[in-house]
Amino acid sequence: MSDTSQTRIHAPEDELVPRILVRAVMALILAILALVTIATLSGRPLESMPANGKILSERAIFLSSDGSGAARVLDANGSLLADFPADKGGFVAGIDRVVFRERTKSSADTAAPVLLRLREGNRLSIYDPETNWSAELMGFGADNLRTFARLLGKP
Repeated sequence: MSDTSQTRIHAPEDELVPRILVRAVMALILAILALVTIATLSGRPLESMPANGKILSERAIFLSSDGSGAARVLDANGSLLADFPADKGGFVAGIDRVVFRERTKSSADTAAPVLLRLREGNRLSIYDPETNWSAELMGFGADNLRTFARLLGKP
């Protein structure tokens, strides 16, 4: 039989994690914190942002959507450019929700247009002049990129 008078659930504290490992993790955390602090305080530019190339084409569009995923896109004159049903407009509706959230956070005009921009290097992006928010659309897949590229090319 086993001796149950000294039932142990945990190992002794000094055997759980080697002290050298705890010190190494703390050193890593402090080094990361120091690097982030230095980068923030020195005002370094964000290096993962693509360079702003020359704007080749630009169009002001109005986005509107509902909770179902349906979305509508209007041009600057209020003419309908696209009317996406719930099963096709999810990405456009998602962009509309993000723009709305960013504008609400900064108390900007939620009814203002966004700019659809084509830059050098075939880079298509959405830019919100009200909040300076932007998104490079190539990062969201070819189908979503094509959806907005068609909107840029419509008369």
